[in-house]
Amino acid sequence: MLQSRFYNVAGHVFEVRADDSADVFWLMDNYRPFEEISLPGGVPAFSLEVACRAENVEYAEETRQVEESQEIICGKTLSGQSVFEFHCSGIKAGVLVCNEGFRDGTLYLQQAVDLQRFALNNGLMVFFALSTALEGTALFHSAVVVRDGVGYMFLGKSGTGKSTHARLWRQRFSDVELLNDDNPVVRLEEDGAWVYGSPWSGKTPCYKNARARLGAVVDLRQAARNKIYPLRGIEAYLSLVYSISGMRWNRSLADGLHATENRLAQEIPMFRLECLPDENAAEVCYEGVRNF
Repeated sequence: MLQSRFYNVAGHVFEVRADDSADVFWLMDNYRPFEEISLPGGVPAFSLEVACRAENVEYAEETRQVEESQEIICGKTLSGQSVFEFHCSGIKAGVLVCNEGFRDGTLYLQQAVDLQRFALNNGLMVFFALSTALEGTALFHSAVVVRDGVGYMFLGKSGTGKSTHARLWRQRFSDVELLNDDNPVVRLEEDGAWVYGSPWSGKTPCYKNARARLGAVVDLRQAARNKIYPLRGIEAYLSLVYSISGMRWNRSLADGLHATENRLAQEIPMFRLECLPDENAAEVCYEGVRNF
C-alpha cells in the first residue's frame, strides 16, 4: 500500500508517495522540518511516487549537466515525458520520469542505500524547481546568511568560496545565522522577494524551515584584495541566470524563470565582491550592501 507524506518548501506543498515496505521515508531526515500533517488545501505543487526498483526507461537525450562527480542526463520519451537520469561518480543512482506539466511523476531508485538518498534528493530538487518555475520561484545554487531579519545571498561558481564567505560572516558578526548553504529558494511575493531555507543544503547539514526578506545578492570572485561594487542591467541579470536551476530548453519554463530573474535584477540590490578568504571580506561586504 502506498503511503503519502506532504512537505512545504517556500510555501509550495508537494507530496511524496512510497510503498510501506520500501522504507523510503527514513532516508528523508532532512525533510522533517518541512513536513505537513496533511495537504492544507487545494492540490500539491507536484506529486512524486518513489519506486525502489531499477527501471530501464527509453528516452532520447536532450542535454546533460555535469558538476564535479555528479551528472544529470536529461531527455524525453516518445510519449513526451521528461526524463532525468542521475549519476554519482559514474554510477546510475535513479531515474525521474515527469508527466507533462510537471505535476506528477515517478522516481525509480537503485538498490544501494547511499545512491537512493542521492537520487531522492536530486529528484525532488529537480521536480521542485520545474513545478514552481511559473510561480515566481527559483531554486538557487548559493549560500544565504541572515542578519537582523534580512537575508544576504552569495553566488558564484563551484569552488568560488560561497560557503567560506558565509562562514566568515558568522565568525565576524555574532548575530549572523546560516539559512542555507547550497540550495535556498527565492520566491517573489506580493510584499517583495523572500529567501527560504530548503531540505537541500549540500555538505553542510542546514535544513531550516524559515525565511527572510531578501536584502541583497552578492556575486563572489576570488581576488588579491577585498572590493565590492554594485551590478546593474545585464551584469546583474546574468549573475542570477548562472546560479538558478531550471530546464531552460523548455520555452514555457524558461519564460517563467526569465520573468523572475528580470524582476529580481530590477528590485534587489546586486553586487560583485572581489575578495580574499578573510574576515575583512565579510566586513567589506556588509558595509557595501548596507550603505548602498
